[in-house]
Amino acid sequence: MRQNGPVIDLWYKNAIIYSLDVGTFTDGNGDGVGDFRGLTDRMPYLAGIGVTCVWLLPFYPSPERDDGYDVADYYGVNPRYGTLGDFVEFMSQAREMGIRVIVDLVVNHTSDQHPWFQAARANPDSPFRDWYVWSKKKPADANVGMVFPGVQETTWTWDARAKSYYFHRFYKFQPDLNVGNREVREEIERIMGFWLQMGVSGFRIDAAPFLIEDKGTKAPLGAEQYAYLTEFRRFLSWRTGDAVMLAEANVEPRDTLSFFGDGDRMNMMFNFWGNQHLFLALAREDASPLVQAYHDLPALPPTAQWGSFLRNHDELDLGRLTPEDRQFCFQEFGPELTMQLYGRGIRRRLAPMLNGDQRRMELAYSLIFSLPGTPVIRYGEEIGMGDDLSLPERQSVRTPMQWSDAENGGFSTAPAAKILRRPIGEGEYRYERINVEAQRLDQASLLNWVERLIRIRKECPEIGWGGAEFLKTTLPAVMAHTCRWRGQTLLAVHNFSRSRCTVRIELPEGTRELRHLFGRNPSQPIIVSTPELDLEGYEYRWLRLVGN
Repeated sequence: MRQNGPVIDLWYKNAIIYSLDVGTFTDGNGDGVGDFRGLTDRMPYLAGIGVTCVWLLPFYPSPERDDGYDVADYYGVNPRYGTLGDFVEFMSQAREMGIRVIVDLVVNHTSDQHPWFQAARANPDSPFRDWYVWSKKKPADANVGMVFPGVQETTWTWDARAKSYYFHRFYKFQPDLNVGNREVREEIERIMGFWLQMGVSGFRIDAAPFLIEDKGTKAPLGAEQYAYLTEFRRFLSWRTGDAVMLAEANVEPRDTLSFFGDGDRMNMMFNFWGNQHLFLALAREDASPLVQAYHDLPALPPTAQWGSFLRNHDELDLGRLTPEDRQFCFQEFGPELTMQLYGRGIRRRLAPMLNGDQRRMELAYSLIFSLPGTPVIRYGEEIGMGDDLSLPERQSVRTPMQWSDAENGGFSTAPAAKILRRPIGEGEYRYERINVEAQRLDQASLLNWVERLIRIRKECPEIGWGGAEFLKTTLPAVMAHTCRWRGQTLLAVHNFSRSRCTVRIELPEGTRELRHLFGRNPSQPIIVSTPELDLEGYEYRWLRLVGN
C-alpha cells in the first residue's frame, strides 16, 4: 500500500493465520506433552497447506490452571514445552518456511503465583502493590461482570496476607494488573520488546477491552483508556515497523473504531460480530443476518483489518445475539446443556456442530475466506476434528492434533499413561478415522479442499484489501457479494439452504463476463444478460467479474 509516498508493508491484509497450542500440537521428545521441537518438525506441513502466519497460544512459565493464560513469567518458555533455545530454533525454521509468528500477549492479568503478585500481597509498601487493584472492603458489585458465569463466583477475592480484596475479571487465581499505573505499561512494553527481539511479528492482545477498562468499576471506557492502545501501538511501530497487534475484543459495532483509532491503535480485530451472525445465518439457512451484520460494521481505516474466524480455542460466544436468536443457535448446534457454556456459548468444534457435513463446512470456510478480512484457522479444523465433551469447560475443544491412525493419533510416542491430554479415541471423530495422513491420500478430503481454498485466496488480493458490496438476489438463502481492488473484482455466491435452487443476481452495471475461479460446480456457464445460477444445497461459487 502506498500512502503519501512510501510503501507500507501491510502483510497481514492477505495472511493466512493458523492458531495452535504448542502443548497439543506435536510431542517431539516423547514425554507426553507437545513442545517446540515437535512444532518445528511440523512446520513443513503448515507451509505445505499455505499457512503464512502462526499464532501461538501462551507458552510461558505458568501453573497451568487456565491453559497458560495464568502467566508466571513473561520472559521465558514453560519447561514442559522446551527452552528459549528451542523457541529460537522454531523461529529459524519458521523464517526458512516463509511463515511469520505472532504470540499471545496476556497482560490483563497474571497468575497469582507471579513474583509481582507475591511481592504485592506480602507488603503494602512494596513497589508492586499498585501494580494490582485492591480494596479494603468488598465492592457492592463484586458479584456482577464475571467473564465465566456459573463457574466464577465473584470479581473480588479476599487475600488474607494482603488483608485486602483484589480484583480479577477472570478466575480468582488471575489477579488483574493495574494498567493505569505507568510502570505497568512500561513493563508491558518491555515484554513486547523482548519477544520482538526474538523475531516475532506481533501479538494477539488477549481480552483487550478488559485490559484498558477502569478496573473494578462499571465506568465506560474513556479517552484515556483507549489512548493506552495508541501508546502500545506507537512503541510497537517504533521497535518493528511491520509488527501487528490483533485484538480480542468482542464489542458491538459502534465501539469497534475506538480500538482501531485512526489506524494508530490495533492493526486487526477479530470480527466477533460477523462470526456470531454467520452462525445465526447458517442455523436459519437464511443469509440475511450475515448481510445485515456487515452493514452494521463501520468502514475501517485503510491500515486496519478484520480477523475472520469460525472457531477458536474458547467457546463459540453468541452473547451479542438476542436471547431468541441465541436459543435458536443452541437448538441447531448445541441442543444439550453439556454442549453449552456460561449461558452464552457452545463448547463444540465446527465439524460436530455441522453434523460432519463437509458441504456445510466448505460453505462456512468459503464465507470467511471470501468476506473482507484475514482468515484465522484453528488447528485441526482443516481436517474436521471433533470435541471431547467429557472434558470440563473449554477443554473440550483443546484436544491434541490428530496426525495419523497410529497410537495417540501420531501426537506422541509416549505410553498412554504419560499423555498429559489424550487425543479423541472414540466415536465418529476418533483419530483412527479423522487424521492428516488419511486425508492427504483422499483427493476429496476436507484437508485437500482447504489447501485449494488457501491457494485461491492468495490469488485474490481484493478480498484482503477491498470492502464488500452485497448484491441483490431473488432468494433470501443466497448471498452474493463483490470485493474490488485495483481494477479486479471477485464475486462470491453462497447458498445457505440445504435445498437446490435457481437464483438471479443483480450484477454491477457494466459487467461483461464472469469467469469461474472456485466452487463445487465451476463449469456451469453464466449468461450475463440473464444472470441465473443453479445451485445445489450449501453450494458456493467464486467468480472473476470482468467489466468495461
